[in-house]
Amino acid sequence: MPRLVEVPGYVRFWTASAVSAFGSQVTGLALQILTAVALSASATEVGIVNAARWLPYLLFGLVAGVVVDRRRRKPMMVTTDLGRAVLLGAIPVLYALDRLTVPPLCLFVFAFGVLSLLFDAANQSYVPQLVPKELLNSGYARLEQAGAVAGSTGPLIGGVLIKIMGAPLAVLVDAVTYLMSALLLASVKAPDPVPDGGARRSLGSELREGVAWVYRHRTLASIALTSHAMLLFNSMVSTVFVVFALNELKIGEFGLAATYAFASVGAVLGGAFSARVAGRMDVGPTLIAFRLLAAIGWLPLVLAGRGPWALASVSLAFFIVSLAIGIESPVEMSYRQAVTPDRLRGRMNATIRSMNWGMVAVGAPLGGVLADQVSYRFALWIGLSGAVVQALALTVSRTRRARTTDERDFPAEACA
Repeated sequence: MPRLVEVPGYVRFWTASAVSAFGSQVTGLALQILTAVALSASATEVGIVNAARWLPYLLFGLVAGVVVDRRRRKPMMVTTDLGRAVLLGAIPVLYALDRLTVPPLCLFVFAFGVLSLLFDAANQSYVPQLVPKELLNSGYARLEQAGAVAGSTGPLIGGVLIKIMGAPLAVLVDAVTYLMSALLLASVKAPDPVPDGGARRSLGSELREGVAWVYRHRTLASIALTSHAMLLFNSMVSTVFVVFALNELKIGEFGLAATYAFASVGAVLGGAFSARVAGRMDVGPTLIAFRLLAAIGWLPLVLAGRGPWALASVSLAFFIVSLAIGIESPVEMSYRQAVTPDRLRGRMNATIRSMNWGMVAVGAPLGGVLADQVSYRFALWIGLSGAVVQALALTVSRTRRARTTDERDFPAEACA
């Protein structure tokens, strides 16, 4: 069996992902601090900005899947990377001109989300063209680790950059990383065939086919539906966490960055053990066990109080949740690709991601409203409780019977 480093184009593809992930960590922190501190936004407004980032997935996700399945994927990734670099570069310009408020920031973040939607659908669907089937789990796990390694240093470095130059200028770092990612992806030499235009049907029929594949599939359906719920409730927790940590726990901006760094360490370790755990437990038990751990892992955050243990409590929560997701996510991703034929991968990935991140567009402002109208802790408890419920629902679904060998029988038994 070949090693990943021997797969043509994979190392450059991985490097592009790592570079972009580092910049995204800086911007993720910078935008939240920019919104909450520099623009003096409320928890509800922070939620609205977060929702604008993911709303395109809910509005256009299914269409994006059809677009990706009709076009070569590498050019789409390069183009959307360049577009995201331009959009992020405009944010500090607006701030310097004293024109940056919550509404225009939402517009820029929304446009950024549209480009990210197209990139993500193409990116996930491109990996099986790049990596042999027997290396898919490892291929996705290494990509998860790339993001996690970047995340372990990105928030800390981002915190320093924000302290030195301010949040708006720190966003420029991410703009540069997207430019570098585009150049690296453009240099990847790997198969990227032009889809057969003669096989195309109407947009509506192709949309229905993609949706039906996901939600009628005997195991993908429950995986997808519970992942939608997980993103809904996790987005409530992560949105409220920012204002909770800054205003109530008083851990400061650097403490916020340190918490995200602990999350990234957990994700690195999770990615390192993912293939080994899945090999011992198989697909279904792995997904169930670590979805449940990811839900319960929020408990130290919900119970945290102001004082010397505040930073340790929230860091532990983010570490546990990220460790669990780091193990579960590559297993889910490789399983999804393995049981889906290539002609449907763009639509399958876009369907699941559009609803997943569309739930963030709902959960983020909902969490903010609950925090403002009731309390931070009430919103956090709702998020944790919902996450536990979706994990328990997965345990009684058909996913418990998902196995690695399913990839060999999907034509005959995929749908129920």
